Amino acid sequence: MSKGYAPVHRRYSFFDKYNVEYIDNLIPGTLPLLKEKMVELLNTLEGLDRNRESFGMVHFDYNDGNYSIDFDTGQITVYDFDNSCYCWYMFDLAGLWTQGVGWIQFEPDAGKRKKFMDNYFETVLEGYKSETRIENSILDKLPLFIQVTVMEGIVDAFEVMRNNGEEPECDEDLSYLIKCLEDDIPYKGFFHEIYSCEEPFECEERNI
Repeated sequence: MSKGYAPVHRRYSFFDKYNVEYIDNLIPGTLPLLKEKMVELLNTLEGLDRNRESFGMVHFDYNDGNYSIDFDTGQITVYDFDNSCYCWYMFDLAGLWTQGVGWIQFEPDAGKRKKFMDNYFETVLEGYKSETRIENSILDKLPLFIQVTVMEGIVDAFEVMRNNGEEPECDEDLSYLIKCLEDDIPYKGFFHEIYSCEEPFECEERNI
């Protein structure tokens, strides 16, 4: 549907929001390495192809809370398109990956978590490919786009604080995301020593 969509009023594009100026204004100056890593990520994305098969209107918040399934027919109904924008389709697939960890996040064995996620994503791609094709060259960039979802999560956290008139601070969740980006830890740290199945996706609070 997205590939054939001709909007009357076009939604914004990824780089309209996620750009160096916005990042510099939003992220506190006490986090220079984070800003640097975000700019590096944006520069990498700038170099990617944006053709009709890889780039178009995406949901941008596709997760288990934003669709329902009719188990009699198999029909999936998707909702909450507030964040929709023009981006790589791979972003939504990476978003599904990061949401899928919830099914196995309390497993202490990283190898078992990895095996589960490989199988999970195979299922995701089977469904995706039943509707449209996707090139292996862009699928290979899953780790890159998982980093983009981490960046989006960080940006969202600081936006919420700004919009609520709060001073920027880092709780355990935000500190974890920042560490993943600053230290180039792939797959949201899910297979890394930083991860704890007892306190999933949390680390010591960062003082900013």
